[in-house]
Amino acid sequence: MKITYNKLVRDRIPEIIEAAGGHCRTRVLSDAAYLAMLDAKLDEELAEFRRDQNIEELADLLEVIRAVAVAHGCTPDQLEAVRAEKAEKRGGFEKKIFLIETIEKEVNHD
Repeated sequence: MKITYNKLVRDRIPEIIEAAGGHCRTRVLSDAAYLAMLDAKLDEELAEFRRDQNIEELADLLEVIRAVAVAHGCTPDQLEAVRAEKAEKRGGFEKKIFLIETIEKEVNHD
């Protein structure tokens, strides 16, 4: 039975398919196509996490985020450093704060 996927997959998927007695056809993406497929993969993995709410899907999402960082010239350590810096300056999400509204300070334009 032939199934068409046309999607980005993890590096070892072709060898896993072959080891199970299957065959697959693949190609290596250009940098631009890879970035586009990573974007689509982010949507896919986020939808799967939202649907299943399990740690495996969350780990898949994290793997794609790491790949996106590397594709944009950032190491996972650099990504973590930026995340930590933002958390230090602006906080994380541990306190479960939900912002309802703000009242802006009026500026006098005299």
